[in-house]
Amino acid sequence: MKQSIVPAGGGKDYDWANDHVFVKVTLDVSEGRVTMVEDTLKIGFDLARHHHRSMVEVFFILDGHVTFEFDDEVIHATTGSTVIVPQDVWHHVTCPDGGRLLTVFTPGGFDQYLAELAAMGADELADPATVNRLGERYDIWTG
Repeated sequence: MKQSIVPAGGGKDYDWANDHVFVKVTLDVSEGRVTMVEDTLKIGFDLARHHHRSMVEVFFILDGHVTFEFDDEVIHATTGSTVIVPQDVWHHVTCPDGGRLLTVFTPGGFDQYLAELAAMGADELADPATVNRLGERYDIWTG
């Protein structure tokens, strides 16, 4: 594999209601080891409580104040903080005022989840069972 650069503002992007994600490192580039995204959390960001059976997430807060709620602790992370969420740890993430972060997922594959989610039609996105099935295929468990 040859070295590469993803410029500022570059990478496949997904502009959702609560956040705008730029994929910086894809599953194929890292031979499956990681996916990395730059995530602009919009005002009122609220990521529902979930966990991952095998994935570890590493969040580096670039800007703002992000709250991570765990079963036994609440962490208020600010600019420059790093939050590591091991596998099998339930977490709920909020950012009422908006913010920006880098997130590393290992193993990789979160980029493929985003692509499949973006390809869904409005009816599929409105069906929680369909969205949950997709999430479970990518190690995102809500129930």
